[in-house]
Amino acid sequence: MLLTRLLPTSQHPRQPCKGMAWLRFGGVGLVAVFVCFLLLNLLFPLEVNLSYSPVITAADGTILHSYLSKDDKWRMQLEPDEISPVLQKAVLLKEDKYFYFHPGVNPVAMLRALGKNLVQGKTTSGASTITMQVARLLYPNERTYWHKLTEMFRALQLEWRYSKDEILQLYLNLVPYGGNIEGVKAASLLYFQQSPRQLSLAQAVALTVIPNKPSSLRIGWQNQKIVAFRNKWLQYFARQEAFPKEALEDALQEPLNAQRLDAPKIAPHFAYRMYRQHPQEAIIRTTLNLAVQEKVEQLAYNYLQQLKYRNIHNTAVLVINNQTNAVEAYLGSADFSDALHGGQVDGVRAVRSPGSTLKPLLYASAFEQGLITPKSTISDVPIDYAGYRPENYFGTYSGNITVEQALATSLNVPAVKLLDRIGVGSFVQKMKQAEFSQMKKNGDQLGLSLILGGCGVKLEELTALYASFARQGKYVPVRWLQQDSLSAAKQLLSPGAAFMVNQILTQLQRPDLPHNAVNSAHLPKIAWKTGTSYGRKDAWSIGYNQKYTVGLWVGNFSGEGVPELNGTDTATPLLFSIFNTIDYNSPNHWFAPPVSIGTRSVCVASGLPGNSFCQDLVTDTYLPGISPATKCTHLKKVPVSLDGKFAYCTSCLPEGDYQLQWYPNHSPEILTYFVSQHLPYVSLPPHNPACSRIFQEYAPLISSPTAGMEYLLEKADHQKLMLQCNPHNEVKKVYWYVNDQFLSASRGNAPVFFEPEHAGKLKISCLDDQGRNTDSYVTVRFLD
Repeated sequence: MLLTRLLPTSQHPRQPCKGMAWLRFGGVGLVAVFVCFLLLNLLFPLEVNLSYSPVITAADGTILHSYLSKDDKWRMQLEPDEISPVLQKAVLLKEDKYFYFHPGVNPVAMLRALGKNLVQGKTTSGASTITMQVARLLYPNERTYWHKLTEMFRALQLEWRYSKDEILQLYLNLVPYGGNIEGVKAASLLYFQQSPRQLSLAQAVALTVIPNKPSSLRIGWQNQKIVAFRNKWLQYFARQEAFPKEALEDALQEPLNAQRLDAPKIAPHFAYRMYRQHPQEAIIRTTLNLAVQEKVEQLAYNYLQQLKYRNIHNTAVLVINNQTNAVEAYLGSADFSDALHGGQVDGVRAVRSPGSTLKPLLYASAFEQGLITPKSTISDVPIDYAGYRPENYFGTYSGNITVEQALATSLNVPAVKLLDRIGVGSFVQKMKQAEFSQMKKNGDQLGLSLILGGCGVKLEELTALYASFARQGKYVPVRWLQQDSLSAAKQLLSPGAAFMVNQILTQLQRPDLPHNAVNSAHLPKIAWKTGTSYGRKDAWSIGYNQKYTVGLWVGNFSGEGVPELNGTDTATPLLFSIFNTIDYNSPNHWFAPPVSIGTRSVCVASGLPGNSFCQDLVTDTYLPGISPATKCTHLKKVPVSLDGKFAYCTSCLPEGDYQLQWYPNHSPEILTYFVSQHLPYVSLPPHNPACSRIFQEYAPLISSPTAGMEYLLEKADHQKLMLQCNPHNEVKKVYWYVNDQFLSASRGNAPVFFEPEHAGKLKISCLDDQGRNTDSYVTVRFLD
């Protein structure tokens, strides 16, 4: 109370009011500064539009290829996990050790730098924080006090928008290293050929000090100067005990032998494709397996050196992992630098003739439609489809042959016959489901020749198709990028049909097995199919097992054919080498039969379920409820006279004076083949000449000339038309008529030639000795 009395009463209320006034003044000032910052932020917004060098990486993160940024810089986006603790600590200790504690501007450092500059009368220290350096790199300007203020403002904007880690990442992406190299990642890759996360302490410190003088500290030019500057900072770190003593000692002794190197150029075709498909991505993470890619590249390049002496200069390879559906190797060309032979053409995407490589899809389609089974017989004889006469690869024919032999030996005529039964439109639709691009464009314009290569396909399309056989008939688009999810599979083929094809394409007794390969102890356990296009311009070999599908094309990008070029001896040896390298000694277990598959005994002669007269039976796989169940009819019982000279029908069958005998039930085309090849066969006796009944069922089939065709003839050369038919087994003689005028009589299968006298429409008639007749119409024109 005494103290209270001694003080003037007017002083008691004034002290707290003055303190509150200063607080209010300070608060108003802070609010004003904040409002001013917000206003300036609206007027001058921060823009961070960095153009990075697109980087294509393999599945393990290794950089495969990189391209210059839009402003022609090597500026590769650094990922957070690529900033090693060593690099981060070195940068912070050197540039801004209070980085994580200030709001973008360090007022203490600025006051200290200002005082030092005033004492020395010149600018010796800028006190720039890492955030302020980022601002200067984003908005480069001359170093003036005004620009320093703008850097401070931009630094506050950066801190307002980004986290500290993001700002540090921006700094490491932008720091200059001389020339057109910016950022730690580009410098690490172009100078040390490794990721920033793999940098040693000495390398990290070297990349930390170079940005101070990027024009005078050029790796490869001033390495000794860089080492001296680096060691100066290493010694500082030692005094600060920032790193273990042993690590610092090793770093001080580590030489700097680095120089400017080229960016990686692995899988150039694949990298360029990914770059074009994802132009906005700074880092394109692909599924490519670097180990598999390098093996495929080496094998293909070495193999191509052997082929060049045969005037074969190009090859392309695609490897798909059947379990992940990822592209693990992509070789558009074995020698990208071979400009003379189009080495920069991407053979994986080139549209080429597929040769016989589409046949497995055709046979699988026929299996699942119930038209055939592997042991079914199909005729392999000359045939004419409205002027289109397919021929086998070697120009020979086999007569009746099993379906599995026809596919394994890649015969052309049975494939065309099968396509005719299925229908071109139906098969084209199946190819559209398998994403064949040319089928979607002009599939409705194709004919029977498409199964022999009369269409255009890409290696990537064929390889994806064959991968479906390895997945029980399921088609799934391939994965190119790691973020690509497995697309919904569509059932392109039934599991049973795919399994039948797998079994056939695994057989080793086939002509497309390379010479001497059967004796090799390193023959891979795969299913495969070869193909050779017309003119020997394209050689294909595509194989698969449970893990991989490998598609391979060999030829010349120029389109030049080579007599020695074929899928068997030109493409398949490389296919086998690739499988033995990327999947060596793979497990021998094979695809298990699906539940939809059954087995049954069938007649060897027809491939149909055995009849009472079938002596030779064999086991066949089939699809219960789908595959043909008709019993075998390769023999038929015919009533003949006791002396065997005549056959009878039900209308003329005598009472008791005949015998029943078994005769081969050959089709007319097979009989024609036997006659043309002078092969012996058992024929039926001629029908009873006293029979008055006329049968139209087995009328002769006119095979030449082709009905509805127009024939251009040289009248001066007396060119002739050939008349030929396929009569029934019992027919011995046929009679030819032209415009209802008798021309000639001949043996059933023998050709007859005649010279038309007048141009115009001709009626060609063939009458057999049983009274059965067939008419055909053609048009003849004479060339002037």
